[in-house]
Amino acid sequence: MDLADFREYCLTKPGATEGTPFGETVLVFKVGGKMFTLVSLDEVPARMNLKCDPDLALELRDRFEQVHPGYHMNKKHWNTVELESGIPDAELRKMIDHSFDLIVKTLPKAVEAAVLSGRPKKLPPGTGVATTKPVARPRRSPTARRRGRR
Repeated sequence: MDLADFREYCLTKPGATEGTPFGETVLVFKVGGKMFTLVSLDEVPARMNLKCDPDLALELRDRFEQVHPGYHMNKKHWNTVELESGIPDAELRKMIDHSFDLIVKTLPKAVEAAVLSGRPKKLPPGTGVATTKPVARPRRSPTARRRGRR
């Protein structure tokens, strides 16, 4: 799987968004405002970080020499995987799916339901919770009202 295939596959996940919050060299994919994978664009071969169940993470590291503890991540819960390294594409897709599923399970129930139902395709930034009510302004204290402050 090359970088273009990786990006295309990540964007097929319901509610997935992409961005570069850590600079132009790191592409991050989120669902509901939480990262499920990120990839370094300036490394050859490109490396992606994927969330992973701790037991499965150890198993994958033993099975594939291209899977390492997460670089700059919690090494118990994240793996760094080399793209274009000989791991079959089907196996890489399973790793991406697993990471996505782990993150979706941590989302608020309303957001999780929206993601799993496939709507909305693109959740708003932040938590991904769509709000229909305006946010209430905090009430001013009586002292602040007398002094003309907000």
